[in-house]
Amino acid sequence: MRHVGILAHSIEGASLCLRTLSQEGARELGPHQHADVTLDCIAMGRSMPAWEAGDYSAIRKTLASSVDRLARAGAEFFVCPDNTAHMALESDGEDLALPGLHIAEIVAEKAAADGYQRVGVLGTKYTMTGPIYPRVLAANGIAAEIPDSDERHLIDEIIFTELCEGVFTTASRQYYLDVINRLSDLGCDAVALVCTEIPLLITPDVSPLPTLDSTRLLAAAAHQVATGARPLPTWHGGALG
Repeated sequence: MRHVGILAHSIEGASLCLRTLSQEGARELGPHQHADVTLDCIAMGRSMPAWEAGDYSAIRKTLASSVDRLARAGAEFFVCPDNTAHMALESDGEDLALPGLHIAEIVAEKAAADGYQRVGVLGTKYTMTGPIYPRVLAANGIAAEIPDSDERHLIDEIIFTELCEGVFTTASRQYYLDVINRLSDLGCDAVALVCTEIPLLITPDVSPLPTLDSTRLLAAAAHQVATGARPLPTWHGGALG
C-alpha cells in the first residue's frame, strides 16, 4: 500500500479529500482501513497577494515546500485538492519532490468515460478563465463552457468569502443552480465542480446537470494509486506533456 500525500491549499477542499480517501479505503478494504496519508498545508492567506499579482512562481515555491515536507514524511506521491493551485504547479520550476496526480486530468478522464461532449466549468475566477480545463478537456474531445463575467465574479466571491470559510447558504446554492441551468441552456451536458469546495454546496441530487466532483474523483484516484489499481503518476509539476 502506497503512502498518500495531500498537498493542501484550501482547508475545506483538503478536508473533503482526506475524508473521501478514508471512505474509499473503508469501502474496499474494510472498516477503519485506508492507505497511510499525510496532509500538509501552508495557510492559503500567505499566497493570496501572489494570486492577485499573478505571481505563480512565488506560489509554486510555497506549494513545493509542502511537497518537500510530504516527501520527508514518507509520502510516495501527492494529490492537490485545489484546482487553482494547479496553475502554479504547472508553472516553470524544478521538478517537485514527489510525482502527483493532476486534478484536471482526472476530471477529464471521467468526463470522457461518461461520454460528455460539452462541460460547464465552475471554479475560482482564476480557474474559470485559465487555460487548464479548456486544454485538458479539448485533449479528450470535450468542449468547455464558462459562466459570463458577472456570474464569474459572484461565483468567485462566494468561494472565497463563504465556501473556503465553511459557510454554505441557501441563497448561494440557488445562485450556483441558476448558473448551472444557464450552462445547460448553452448546451452543456455536465458541469465540472472544479473548486474543491463547491461539491459541499452543490450535490448531485440538486444539480440540474450531472456533476463532475473534482474533489471526490481525485481522492478516488489517489486510493487507486495507493492500492496499485492505478499506476504511480509521473507528473512532477510543470506543463503537462
